[in-house]
Amino acid sequence: MIEKNTTQREAEMRRDIIQDDDDVPLEEEPGGSQTSEEDVAKQPSAVSFFYKRFFPESGPADHQNWKWQTRNSIKDLKQLTEIFTLTDDEVSAFSNSGVSLPVRITPYYASLFYGKGYDNPLRKTMIPRKDELIVSFGESGDPLCEDHMTPVPNIVHRYPDRVLFLATEFCGAYCRYCTRHRLVGQDHDEFRFNALSWDLGIKYIESHTEIRDVIISGGDPLTLDDFKINILLSRLRAIPHVEIIRIGTKVPAVLPQRITPRLIDILKNYHPLFMSLHFTHPDEITPETSHACKQLADAGIPLGSQTVLLKGINNDYHVLKDLYHKLLKIRVRPYYLYQCDPVEGSAHFRTPVQEGLDIMAHLRGFTSGYAVPTYVIDAPGGGGKIPILPEYVEGRDNDYVYLRNFEKKVFKYPDPSHKTD
Repeated sequence: MIEKNTTQREAEMRRDIIQDDDDVPLEEEPGGSQTSEEDVAKQPSAVSFFYKRFFPESGPADHQNWKWQTRNSIKDLKQLTEIFTLTDDEVSAFSNSGVSLPVRITPYYASLFYGKGYDNPLRKTMIPRKDELIVSFGESGDPLCEDHMTPVPNIVHRYPDRVLFLATEFCGAYCRYCTRHRLVGQDHDEFRFNALSWDLGIKYIESHTEIRDVIISGGDPLTLDDFKINILLSRLRAIPHVEIIRIGTKVPAVLPQRITPRLIDILKNYHPLFMSLHFTHPDEITPETSHACKQLADAGIPLGSQTVLLKGINNDYHVLKDLYHKLLKIRVRPYYLYQCDPVEGSAHFRTPVQEGLDIMAHLRGFTSGYAVPTYVIDAPGGGGKIPILPEYVEGRDNDYVYLRNFEKKVFKYPDPSHKTD
């Protein structure tokens, strides 16, 4: 790749980088399709039926194109009722002022739960319900106090040596439990991400030499086009004290067609580059998602998963163990299991903390250590991620510490150094 000088890069950065529906090109570009015609012809019959019924003018090559998926996303009540038989509970979410977080579901992701019923786990994460309109005890619009840790518009500086760079407010699909309701999919000037906000963010990182790790998030940064991703990564990689770059994304789960050969060629120029992939349920691990993760892993990008513990969706250790095993098979290491943040309208998603601890106790020792994530609470008020574990230390005496294993058997470990005169 031909290197551009700083002046050229900065000039290009000053193009409008606001990401919205109009930002998705109407003309397809080379490299926009993920797989070959032979591959896409092998779509499962149920998925083929879904596309034929609701997108009759499209063909297999369209379905494998991320820009087509984005342009044809399901975004309102009318489209939802044309595809799904909605319950009164779901329709009620659109009454009066309606839910605060917009709806967006790619046709690909909708096809995974089409015809699966009201209680389907993926459906619950995508189609609003009236419970979203209820603000419960302890909830807030910004539970992690990110806005109070924002020195410039799109930087969150919570930890000493790393920052969160919010690159866009746009996602391929809007999860109903999103902690950034106030930002994602919104049209407030306060949260617009344009050339100026990017430039301010880059300059902030350049001026703070203690920052060695930059996590690019949003919104979903992989919904930006290739040009913008390349510009952002090149500017961050040009900062001498930035050692690693991370990208947080749900694209491989909801829009796997976005992982194109062209994007891979861009990403692998900026190592060390890591990715945190948002997965919720084993039903997301499809051939398309597996292929996307394989391409990323083959490009030398370490992949970790982040999962939010959600009531009625994945709050069962059998479900999570199945998810984590499937992730390891596609070279994604389970990284974090999050307690659901108390964002406004999320009480119906949140589980008791003890339930999360019980799930962790059923994972540790019963499956590979690589399949066991760290269970964390992102502390309300801006306390950061705090790991929590079941109690494995039973007690101690002058000579031993007593430990309980996964079978609830107690063992002793010699620790005479604890003795005091």
